[in-house]
Amino acid sequence: MFSLNLQEKQLSILNISDTTVEVCRAFLRYIYGNIEHEEFQTHRLALLQAADKYDILNLKEACHESLMEDIDAKNVLERIQSANLYQLHMLKSSCIRYLVKFGKMYDIRHDLNAFLQYADREFIADIFNEVLNTWKGF
Repeated sequence: MFSLNLQEKQLSILNISDTTVEVCRAFLRYIYGNIEHEEFQTHRLALLQAADKYDILNLKEACHESLMEDIDAKNVLERIQSANLYQLHMLKSSCIRYLVKFGKMYDIRHDLNAFLQYADREFIADIFNEVLNTWKGF
């Protein structure tokens, strides 16, 4: 962008309008290697979006790994949406495993029902296959 003759080069200004100042700071701190763990945890979903947009693979992988560490009933559906959006297959599998193997589908059945109304067929098939695979062991 700065190597081409674009407006950003001429003005030395980069306008990033799709995120907050805090996320931009966290993004730059990550790139320069001085982000604190707490700041990373706080902004990891937004950092994942930035990593995907700007194709920063190590940040995307760091966010991916971090999001798999603390899946719970409050965030599992949001994590599944992020996994689908950013093609994070391990996160998606971990979320489905959490719902099926740990029996959490019942705990969030109302939210899950609403979520499934708008979910894509591939995701619904993945859940169904995981249920069938889990039942094989009984």
